[in-house]
Amino acid sequence: MSNSLFNEFEPVSAKQWKQKIQFDLKGADYNDTLVWTSNEGIQVKPFYHADDFKTTPKLSGTQASQFKICDAIFVQHAGKSNKNAISAINSGAESLKFIIPSEAISIENLLKNIDLDNVSIHFELQFLSEKFIKNISVIPAKTGIHINTDIIGNLSKTGNWFSNLKEDFSKFETVVTTSKSFSIDLSLYQNAGANMVQQLAYALAHANEYFNHLENAIPSKSNTQITVTFNASVGTNYFFEIAKLRALRLLFDTISSAYSIDYNCHIFTTPTKRNKAIYDYNTNMLRTTTECMCAILGGSDTICNVSYDAVFHKKNEFGTRIARNQLLILKHESYFDAVANPSDGSYYIETLTHQLAEKALILFKDIEVNGGFLKQLKNNTIQRKIKESAAKEQEQFNLGEEIILGSNKHPNKNDKMRADLELYPFVKKQHRKTLIEPIIEKRLTENLEQERLKKE
Repeated sequence: MSNSLFNEFEPVSAKQWKQKIQFDLKGADYNDTLVWTSNEGIQVKPFYHADDFKTTPKLSGTQASQFKICDAIFVQHAGKSNKNAISAINSGAESLKFIIPSEAISIENLLKNIDLDNVSIHFELQFLSEKFIKNISVIPAKTGIHINTDIIGNLSKTGNWFSNLKEDFSKFETVVTTSKSFSIDLSLYQNAGANMVQQLAYALAHANEYFNHLENAIPSKSNTQITVTFNASVGTNYFFEIAKLRALRLLFDTISSAYSIDYNCHIFTTPTKRNKAIYDYNTNMLRTTTECMCAILGGSDTICNVSYDAVFHKKNEFGTRIARNQLLILKHESYFDAVANPSDGSYYIETLTHQLAEKALILFKDIEVNGGFLKQLKNNTIQRKIKESAAKEQEQFNLGEEIILGSNKHPNKNDKMRADLELYPFVKKQHRKTLIEPIIEKRLTENLEQERLKKE
């Protein structure tokens, strides 16, 4: 029926559409009026058409409807965290991320009475321990246990190795062969202000350092599949963020296919910190809803929302419940679990995906030609490029070109926050010796908020 219905309409070419638009512009220049350029250097047109493609875009291979709703729990006490985990599962969580600060934490007590056949587990360890990871790896879990080991991410964020380069990589080999997994902290680059092309290229170059090392460390005939978890963050640039996650998977497949080891890509996504505000904080809820939708449509495997007050409040039951419910509503009331890949075949998203991938691949190749990711971290090239991108975005925010409602647009001047701050919401400065300059995460609204707090 649908085919016969569409056959009644004559096809309209891209050229005809453009001619109609130019007629309606009444003499105004098409490019100056309707075409704009993103921070990634991508020119965005007012419409996209099948004529833009020589062949029909291929499906991305993702299963957007299969995403898992995750709760993140910082583990100070195994017993209390176990109760919080079981409560989260009973309230709709399908996956758990445990952030573990110490080897003293009992994994047995932490996972007690959790159905590991149906609930997937992510461990983010704030230390590097072969023994601790071996103990986790023997736990039977049908849905999978992912251990986020990222020694380069730790170097990028703190400026130092856990111990030193040689020892960290030696332990990393053991961890990967034992746990069959490792991670890439892609969110660090986003939260520090890198544009999307940089985020993708740095994530690839970051991963490629591991691929090169493991190619010699793991026998090619081992038939081992290793899961690489990309911890990504997404903002509210809706279609671009969808395309970014799709491009990440596309680029991963391209790069990993050059190696003998079988790598599997797992995308773990959270909303960005960069656009979150302490004033008019309920608007953060709108941002995270949009960002979770980006994560779903971009094909994330696991999504962990953040609460609207996470920037300035300690973790609390209300904020956690609202964050989880946002994902539950998207999945079960908005039917995001019913359509496999709703963004596939969108000419705009497909075009953005390939443009981001192409630009990221060019930057990735440049990094590799100039010695690789670690060398460029050491000589401060990566940090400098991120700072330049962040400064450009900050200027756009300061000029009102980048809008965060409630902050630089329509602020509530009667809003007072000084007495409501439970956490310090700004960049903390610590004077310490580091091997490299660390990459620092910073929110766009910080300077404006500090000025407003002084006047309260």
